[in-house]
Amino acid sequence: MSRAFRPFLWAILLTLPGLFLRFLAIETSPIVLAAFAGLAILGASFLLTWACEAGQLDMPQAVAIAVVAFIAVLPEYAVDMYFTWMAGQDPTSTYSHYAIANMTGANRLLIGLGWSVLVLIFASRFHKGIRLRAEKRTEILFLGLATLYALVIPLKGSLTWVDGAVLLGLYVWYLLIIGRRGIEDEPVEGPAAVLARMTPGRRKLSVFFLFLFSAAVIVLDAEPFSENLVKSGKLLGVNEFLLVQWIAPIASEAPEFIISIMFAMRGNAGLALGSLLASKLNQWTLLVGMIPWVYALSSQGLTPPMHLDAHQFQEILLTAAQSFFAIALLMNLHLHKRQAIWLLLLFLGQFLSPLYEEPVAALLGLSPDPLRFHAIFSWAYLIFGLCTVVRDRKYLLLLLRGFRI
Repeated sequence: MSRAFRPFLWAILLTLPGLFLRFLAIETSPIVLAAFAGLAILGASFLLTWACEAGQLDMPQAVAIAVVAFIAVLPEYAVDMYFTWMAGQDPTSTYSHYAIANMTGANRLLIGLGWSVLVLIFASRFHKGIRLRAEKRTEILFLGLATLYALVIPLKGSLTWVDGAVLLGLYVWYLLIIGRRGIEDEPVEGPAAVLARMTPGRRKLSVFFLFLFSAAVIVLDAEPFSENLVKSGKLLGVNEFLLVQWIAPIASEAPEFIISIMFAMRGNAGLALGSLLASKLNQWTLLVGMIPWVYALSSQGLTPPMHLDAHQFQEILLTAAQSFFAIALLMNLHLHKRQAIWLLLLFLGQFLSPLYEEPVAALLGLSPDPLRFHAIFSWAYLIFGLCTVVRDRKYLLLLLRGFRI
């Protein structure tokens, strides 16, 4: 076999143990089942990423944008929608908490780790930050609109079908704008370039097979991965909420992170950051917008909405606040190295807060409160974001150009 096809072979091999365990129903440790199912989703995510990149060569622009955007969030979507569906089957269960944890963790990882590490790697090689093209104002603008709306959700204390309709509406509006733009010739590199060099007929067939195979793997392994991840947490004495929030998104986010880093190391960091920006918009609108609708479908009614407590709303607030700060930094279409360091430090601060919350509380003579640092970091993000908006207010009106075709 040609060396060019080896990445596809390795990705497919990653999916096989998880598929075998799924179909053979072998009883083994939840840790083993979660690991193999997670590796299967990881392998399928790589295949999806390569197929999406090559598939855009043979689809009309508007169709490609809609299809690829949906497929790009499919791994994350499958796990989150499984938790949401199960929450609708049993509203008193903890599945609704898992759904919000998975969604907020994926979104915060994308900015706090994905964006910041990408800039720092690029800056270490080329001694400068990353500049986006002017048309990326559309993604920044709609991400900003979605973020402002998301800030309202914790304030009103509910996540309903109306919220879902608003977020999905913003996503459709975004698609209508970018779908009417001309076709852009983006470079196809890495394993996707192998597909791009095929004849149109063979490429279409190959891409279709990869889409079908990857989607099947993700759908089949979403349940065993999700359930056994929770069981593993209980077995190991680890908070399963944290496992769902941080470990689960890694399988779906890792391929995109790796590919973006490869682009950055080759000097094409604008394309890499633009891709992660679009992914954040997809997750913050399409993924979040579908949660109340899937819950309503599962529970067979639009009311009552998914039950969420103060912890879940604080998670949403923290995620929206981080998004607000990141958007403020990107208003001038340039993300500097020092700004990336701030994004990374703030992310690490809130990520590690469960480790130092109790010692800090004891040192200050305060009662333990797991949400204390969530609130502190939420306010920090919002204050830093407002200060950045005021400082760079001349770029605020320029964002309105994002509404243009």
